[in-house]
Amino acid sequence: MTNHSSNKRIDTASRTIQASPQTIYNAFVDPEALVMWLPPEGMKGRIFEFNPVAGGTYRMSLTYLENDGTTQGKTSEDTDVVQGTFLELVPDERIVQAVVFESDDPHFAGEMIMTWTLAADPKGTVVTIVCENVPAGIRKEDHDVGLRSTLENLALYTEQ
Repeated sequence: MTNHSSNKRIDTASRTIQASPQTIYNAFVDPEALVMWLPPEGMKGRIFEFNPVAGGTYRMSLTYLENDGTTQGKTSEDTDVVQGTFLELVPDERIVQAVVFESDDPHFAGEMIMTWTLAADPKGTVVTIVCENVPAGIRKEDHDVGLRSTLENLALYTEQ
């Protein structure tokens, strides 16, 4: 049961990627790799700070490549700026982070918890993303597309 009046929505996506958990984990904790695969289709990323240790923080922007008026950035007209904290890093198994969007819009306020789980599989690694407390301003349909796009990018990046 989903309570739409509170900010407790959970979105999830999963994909089997033909790469080892170690390869995928390394792609996550390397900022140069991360900006290559994390931005969903139609966006580019930029890292301002990145400290992948428990309690470490990062700050990055995701910018729409084309602003056709159908998309709106959370921070500015075409950009989302995210401040994150690594809550847990278990090499080759799990990354848990708290994410806050820099926005004046209260619909994007609050802390979203993203848990990335890497499970070894005979075909590679099952990568599962669970996003808890998704801000109400993020449409579920858009978020689902974005999560799937990010997993596709991760597969393309790591399956080489």
